[in-house]
Formats: sequence, structure tokens, C-alpha cells
Amino acid sequence: MTKSLRAGLVRPVGTWPDWCLDTITLDGEDRHRRRALLTSDGGTEFLLDLPDATWLRHGDGLQLDDGRMIKVQAAPEDVVDITAPSPAGLLRIAWHLGNRHLPTQLLGDALRIRRDHVIEAMAELLGGTLTFRSAPFDPEGGAYGHGRTQGHDHGHSHLHQDTRLHNHGHDHTHDHGHHHHGHSHGNGGHDH
Repeated sequence: MTKSLRAGLVRPVGTWPDWCLDTITLDGEDRHRRRALLTSDGGTEFLLDLPDATWLRHGDGLQLDDGRMIKVQAAPEDVVDITAPSPAGLLRIAWHLGNRHLPTQLLGDALRIRRDHVIEAMAELLGGTLTFRSAPFDPEGGAYGHGRTQGHDHGHSHLHQDTRLHNHGHDHTHDHGHHHHGHSHGNGGHDH
């Protein structure tokens, strides 16, 4: 009987010599993991067994318990790259994406998001230019060490004919489905 392989350590991109003999190609959703039975591109089956759920970045190495490394590769996804006529314009679009906790990849002079026709329309109204492509999606992790953003809209945003974005006031607490001692922390009973 063969001992099953286990990967219990993630070596971040740039911190290990890229001498792996195998890769594993995963889309963005599949790269946020703690424990899963995976099969590499070369057919090696192993158990990913990490202490906490981790956002696996393109280029990270998964170290097997026998010392071998499997390189994580981001699978191509349907994405849109957003550019703007000025850095200030791109920053404004980035602010609106962040306000919605939308997973976003920073590309220097562009922002990359998953295809979403509502967000695409908003970016165009804010002066953005959209380029649609199939490409790896490797968004920024969360600001508080959570590894990723949630990707849900908090607003009651409406796009009006005068091409300005209007955000109607709302409190900034949100029900994430967790309860403590018989009461819910949330948005005052509203679902959105």
C-alpha cells in the first residue's frame, strides 16, 4: 500500500527555486483552500492540508512531505482589463471596485476583474476602457490578512442618464450569516 502524499506548506512565489517537476492549474475559486484532495497536471494525487484557508497565488509552490514541489498556476478565466485616461481616473474606478469588495487584480496601469456586466457598465460610465480576454486571474488578497475579498455589492448604486454614479446612503454593517448569543450582527434585518 502506497503512503498518500500530503502538502502542508505553501512557499510564496519568489521564495523558492522554481525547480518543480509538476504543476497544478486552478481557477480563482479553487485557489482559496485549506484542505482538499487534488490531482496535479501530471497526475500526482495529494492532500492539501494547511492550518488555515489560504489564497494560493500564481507561482506559489506546494511542498509535498517527500520534499517535492508542485507549482500553482492560475487557470485562464473570462476577465476584463480596465484602463483609464489618467492615473486619477483609474484610482477612482479602483475606489468603486474596492467599495464593493470586488476581487481585483492590479496590473500597474490597469485593473483586472472577472466578467460582470453591471460592474463593466459602471467602469465605462466612470471613463474606463474595457478589454475582454481569457487570462489568469490573480486578485489582491484582503487587507486584514484574510487572503481574499468577498466579492459582494454593499450598495444601492444606480447609473443615471447624466453618466454620474449615485450611491444612496446606507450603513456599512452587513450580515454575513453568523450569529452570536442569539442575535445577528447585520444590516438591521435587510437582505441585499
